Amino acid sequence: MTFDLEYNSERPLMIIPEYGRHIQKLVDHCLALETIEERDKMAKAIVDVMGNLQPHLRDVPDFKHKLWDQLYMMSDFKLDVESPYPIPSKEELQEKPEGLAYPKSASRYRYYGNNIQAMIDIALEWEDSEKKTALVFTIANHMKKCYLNWNKDTVDDSVIFKHLFNLSDGKLDLTNTEESLSESKNLLRKPRTQGQGQSSTKSTYKKLQHSNQNKNRKRY
Repeated sequence: MTFDLEYNSERPLMIIPEYGRHIQKLVDHCLALETIEERDKMAKAIVDVMGNLQPHLRDVPDFKHKLWDQLYMMSDFKLDVESPYPIPSKEELQEKPEGLAYPKSASRYRYYGNNIQAMIDIALEWEDSEKKTALVFTIANHMKKCYLNWNKDTVDDSVIFKHLFNLSDGKLDLTNTEESLSESKNLLRKPRTQGQGQSSTKSTYKKLQHSNQNKNRKRY
């Protein structure tokens, strides 16, 4: 007795494995049909089965169009049927997309982020005034906060002023200023939510009430 076993290693590779071996065999059988009427009828049936196997694609725009494109891909673009959509070409689908340029890091100190550099560039465009000075100190305080979030340690204001000087190409100089930045504990302080104050008041009241009840109890 002999068995005609078929191993996956001996089978041809599936172009779209998500649909399984049976769908690929149906596509191969559709290619072998002689008349275009038979191929059209079977191609529409295969597309319906493919749609049932991929129900999550029903919410995707051009759902049917995608299924017909996948049908042509599984037939290696050899299927000759009347498609309701433009027939894609093999070169079009296999064309590599254009490479995306990596975003350039605007900041020389990455822990400050690119937004800091954008803020500095805007400050450089302003004319010298009290408003510009306030903006520069706001930027410096934000830089100090970013530095503390990255380093988790204290930092001297002179370090922040030096970094600001470098990022502005020497145009924003606070190294000789007598003003100081916000303290580290204030920059890292978490804002209290609206419910935290009420909950702490309620818990304090409950503790006082419980202690008063214990005082009135007799002890044996």
